[in-house]
Amino acid sequence: MLRLTPTSHWPVFDSAGIRTLEHALQQRSQTPLMETAGLAAAHLALSIAPHAQRIWIAAGPGNNGGDGLEAALHLHQWGKTVIVSLIGDAKSRPADAQLAWQRATQAGVTITTHLPWNGLKDMTAQDLCIDALLGLGANRPLAAPMQTWIHAINNAKAHILALDVPTGLNTETGQLLGCLDAEPEAIRAEHTLTFIAAKPGLFMGHGRDVCGHIWLASLEPPGSSPEWLSAATPQAWLNPAPKVVSKTHASHKGSHGDIVVIGGESLSLRGMGMTGAAVLAATAALHAGAGRVMLNLLGSTPCPQVPNDVMQREWSVLNLEHQVVVCGCGGGEAVVPVLAQVIQRSALLVLDADGLNAVAKVPQLQILLQSRPPHQGTVITPHPLEAARLLNVSTREIQGHRLQAAQDLAHRFNCTVVLKGSGTVIASPGQTSRINTSGNGLLAIGGTGDVLAGLLGARIAQGQSAFMAACSAVHQHGALADEWPEHEALTASRLAQRLC
Repeated sequence: MLRLTPTSHWPVFDSAGIRTLEHALQQRSQTPLMETAGLAAAHLALSIAPHAQRIWIAAGPGNNGGDGLEAALHLHQWGKTVIVSLIGDAKSRPADAQLAWQRATQAGVTITTHLPWNGLKDMTAQDLCIDALLGLGANRPLAAPMQTWIHAINNAKAHILALDVPTGLNTETGQLLGCLDAEPEAIRAEHTLTFIAAKPGLFMGHGRDVCGHIWLASLEPPGSSPEWLSAATPQAWLNPAPKVVSKTHASHKGSHGDIVVIGGESLSLRGMGMTGAAVLAATAALHAGAGRVMLNLLGSTPCPQVPNDVMQREWSVLNLEHQVVVCGCGGGEAVVPVLAQVIQRSALLVLDADGLNAVAKVPQLQILLQSRPPHQGTVITPHPLEAARLLNVSTREIQGHRLQAAQDLAHRFNCTVVLKGSGTVIASPGQTSRINTSGNGLLAIGGTGDVLAGLLGARIAQGQSAFMAACSAVHQHGALADEWPEHEALTASRLAQRLC
């Protein structure tokens, strides 16, 4: 059993891939996979709640419920007080789940069809609830009885362990399944034990909030070769922690690249200046180790708040053909007149914020972006609304298909894409996409995206490919938030200054 952490490099499979792997595994194993899954769940349950006096298992009508019944069998045999509550007719379950019900019944496990223990209110913090209601195949809105059970589990005082996926979460997208007559709610698990392989929805969207600690039980038989994992093609990989690269003694400022940040409109149509966004990006590039950082504030006189180490430059003296360009941070409408030249001339380009909004509005800019040759590395960093504008779809569609949306953008504009959000996706033509698992809600404030753009520019300037620079920068950006001191407010300026 393996715990998947923000440093893990692990393949992620969609539902079709999981089914293929399941078939490959079952051919190699003499034990039904449901029995193996139930035993793994029972072992993890004892690790989570070794002093539990009562364990309640909510079992659904499918194979996920069968996994719960198998876990109940072992926990009962190990001396725990176990009650299983079934939703649905036990005799109409799939064959393996029906066999699990028979095994649990014959072993003397208490099985009911209702909520036990006064609606779980009598459980203590040492006790355990196991969610085995719905698994991999759940994709429809939840009926009222299922929602009632979810609510009861979430309000119990006990530890909560979800099997395969917290009920109410879509394993493909990380979005909530919804319900028929109320606000959607999913099991808020303390631990999730997923089977066979990692699923994308556990690491994106609401999955980051409801899964808790994620564990993987591959269910492979002892001594099995890893070839079974190649039976299906991963949909993505989890984005691992990057290797730390130190500056060599013999290097100089030219060894670590020149960055120019273009943005920071001095006065927008709303009467508000946006120079701070560009200053944040430049500050981030500086602290991330770029050799030289230049700043071009659109329509602005030199800004006194710019760090002394950042050189302010007029548009006319910029040598874009030999620089890494970060464009769009706080650019407002002022970025539009210069963007065509930026796209055509920049040796390497990170396009963010208002630069992306301008591309979405102007078809000619889209053509120019699509026409950049491969050796001119390009990264775009949209949040979901900006991605929706670029693809001319709704934000809901982006969030419901984050992996596909990032891949569509990468192919449309022939570039690396950083689709920001819960479970940031990094996609590029010819590469298997990455899902980033570092970071948390502390980053949900203004300016942190500008910091990421500057950090990304620095990594490209230091010689990384566009795709690897994006993977490295996104992970580091999130890891800083994960390590942030508990009693210190995270602000974008502080975040930029902590980079290295």
